[in-house]
Amino acid sequence: MLAIIEQWEDGSGCHTDNADKYLLLMLFKLGLDIVVFYLSSRRFYTSFLSMCSLSIVLADLVMTFCIATVWFLGTGRSLVSLCFLLATASATYAALPIPIICLGTLDYYLENYWICNQRTFCKVLRTIVFTLLVWMLAVFYSFGSAKTELVELDYETGTNLLVCEVEESTLVNYLTLGLLITVLFAATPFWSRIPQWVKEADRLSELREEQENQRSDLFTSTNCMETKACEQKYLNETVGSRPPLWFSLTLGFATFWVPYLVVTVGCLAFGFGVPAYITINLLWLECTNSLLVGLLFWAKSKTLGPYSHLPENMCLWHIYWHLSKGTQQHQLPAAVFNPSKGEKNTFLSV
Repeated sequence: MLAIIEQWEDGSGCHTDNADKYLLLMLFKLGLDIVVFYLSSRRFYTSFLSMCSLSIVLADLVMTFCIATVWFLGTGRSLVSLCFLLATASATYAALPIPIICLGTLDYYLENYWICNQRTFCKVLRTIVFTLLVWMLAVFYSFGSAKTELVELDYETGTNLLVCEVEESTLVNYLTLGLLITVLFAATPFWSRIPQWVKEADRLSELREEQENQRSDLFTSTNCMETKACEQKYLNETVGSRPPLWFSLTLGFATFWVPYLVVTVGCLAFGFGVPAYITINLLWLECTNSLLVGLLFWAKSKTLGPYSHLPENMCLWHIYWHLSKGTQQHQLPAAVFNPSKGEKNTFLSV
């Protein structure tokens, strides 16, 4: 795709420099990523994808600063051109998805099976090495693929454009399209029951919050019989069959991420080209993290049920496990109060 750097009309003397528009675009993306990073509230050293979140925010900050410098100094006085920044950044970001997905999967595998998985130093070292490796591969790729030369286009109407070629993240676009199609096909046989199951999941989540509040209040004595009565009342009010586990987990993913998938696929369907330095953001990274954690939870739940330890993510996998299997033999997971752990995570809703 082509990014319009400058444009002017023959004979009119009207000249437009679009550097300010690209600066506003990057400021919007940087603000969005900071909000997502803050609301996800994850410790950046706990996993490779958490460290990637921090690195993308820092990369956005550097790119925003560079574009602001070019805009402030002007094309003639800045050390690098706006075309160089946009082309290099788009090529770099476009190279990130494959290594991030592969190393993220490897990191979660090592987290569960490597003997060093409980040592904080090893976690930090592994995440730093993986993150540096990803960015090194992406930067090396950009050196060979980025086209930083300006191209002038002259139209018969008298409009002249200076354009620069930037890359789209085709892989992310089609992975997102594939995810949305998969979710829609999976939901088709259960379409009429989905609203009921979503309401049941909300009630299970409320019940879990009540248990957390009761267990975290050190000055209030809880009545176990009242809690059991609430659970029994919930079970008696539940109507209809429960979803199979695979679809229940799919529903847990879809209720959170379908809006993001629809917006991304909508841009693709209507021909709104989005460069890779915008497409690769923390919403995409958190969506990828939720997908990997969901697959990990599904695999571990066959032997551990809902009690498997999961990396931090935004989907309520335990709740949707109970939506499928019920709560008769498994108490809903509730956090035990621990002052050393700080506040619980805040979940972002897209």
